[in-house]
Amino acid sequence: MRIKAILAATAAAAALSVAVAQAPKHEFRGAWLHTVFQGQYKNQNTEQNKAYLIGQLDSLRKVGVNAVIFQVRPQSDAFYASELEPWSRYLTDGGNAPRPFWDPLQFMIEQCHERGMELHAWLNPYRVTSNSKQTLPQNHIYHRHPERFIRYDGKLYFDPGQPENREFIGAVVDDIVARYDVDGIHFDDYFYPYPVKGKEFGDDASYRRYGNGMDRGDWRRHNVDLLIEDLHRRIAAAKPWVRFGISPFGIWRNQSSDPRGSRTSGLQNYDALYADVLLWEEEGWIDYLLPQLYWELDHRAASTRELLGWWNENSGEKRHLYIGQDVKKCMDKGELGQKVAYTRAGSNIKGNCWWPGYSVTRNYSGVADSLATRHQATVALVPSYPWMSERRPQAVGGLDVENRKISWEAPAATGTADDVNRFVVYRFDSPESVDISLAEAIVAVTPHAAFEATAPGVYVVTALSRANNESEASVPVVVR
Repeated sequence: MRIKAILAATAAAAALSVAVAQAPKHEFRGAWLHTVFQGQYKNQNTEQNKAYLIGQLDSLRKVGVNAVIFQVRPQSDAFYASELEPWSRYLTDGGNAPRPFWDPLQFMIEQCHERGMELHAWLNPYRVTSNSKQTLPQNHIYHRHPERFIRYDGKLYFDPGQPENREFIGAVVDDIVARYDVDGIHFDDYFYPYPVKGKEFGDDASYRRYGNGMDRGDWRRHNVDLLIEDLHRRIAAAKPWVRFGISPFGIWRNQSSDPRGSRTSGLQNYDALYADVLLWEEEGWIDYLLPQLYWELDHRAASTRELLGWWNENSGEKRHLYIGQDVKKCMDKGELGQKVAYTRAGSNIKGNCWWPGYSVTRNYSGVADSLATRHQATVALVPSYPWMSERRPQAVGGLDVENRKISWEAPAATGTADDVNRFVVYRFDSPESVDISLAEAIVAVTPHAAFEATAPGVYVVTALSRANNESEASVPVVVR
């Protein structure tokens, strides 16, 4: 038995090593950059903030990140120019515009796209304050409609049960999608507030008015369902290529509550936060799920090993499934390589997202070194979204080389998910070795119809649509 155990352990270790080494060409590699509770933005001037964010993005690109999830509405306020809500308390004082003026969301979109990265605008739907001492600027909607808000545990929230609040949140999303070239709209795990022992969320009035005899838990879930369905409809109608993603708490339900649940014993999304995320995928209201599996692999109450298998089996067939990873837990427990390997082994898992991105950029316990040299050493493309479009762009034409600068023709935009918005540049040693399935051959992802080669070789270019479908390779060109 001991020999069998040793052989099994050796085989498992070898499988993990192979999975890590074979970094896929198509993989979501995200990083969250939160602004809530962050003091650096208010403490820096405009130019310092721009330089700081450029440094963050440069560091993330070096470790293979291809999608940045940037928090632009942390507490019913804005890290962008909004006529609906005040400027964020984490950027300026009193809801005033920054001076000199800049728009962080627009800046991040431009900088991410310049680096071939996606930008997902991260919003918190219901949270307004995070403690009882915070005050709101006079232009905040709370001062016009205080009856639409609930104070719970000293914090202020939109009442999810009131249709007017769903309409207002929808208007906020409409505004962002209409005015900004975002690649995605992102919500994390905050729907109804996390429960506080001995305290009840005071939605009696809206329940009496709108509950229609439903069980209160079912009614609360229905309220969130209505919001998610409405936002899906709004986004798809305005810009059908913009993804709508949700990053839920890592446990849907425990098996003790539901036979479909996981073998865990922690807080439940469905019962505590009233977020039935599996329904949203089933109905096609979202484009990706990104559960936060922040525990160690063998945590007693919530094993990430168990949850990886559960999410892989219960989601990811109709929409994308990515996994949220806690950098500190990965590094402190020495589980980074194992977790990356397990996600890549999951048939329905298409990538990871790192929390927080700031821990990656400051190289906590060497995480950036490990990602850059081993786990994300090659460039990856965000997987395609076939329910948006399966059409591949036409092959890139008109390639020309002059003094190592490669240029080509860019197709005109048509306002659909099939529009080309990025190009992938590959380098090979010879025309015979051209194979665009090789991630290691990618040297750049760029929004420009030109690329400055730094090494001689044979180059080909492909086009990427907004739905992340890739064209065939162009005619090869030689750079000497």
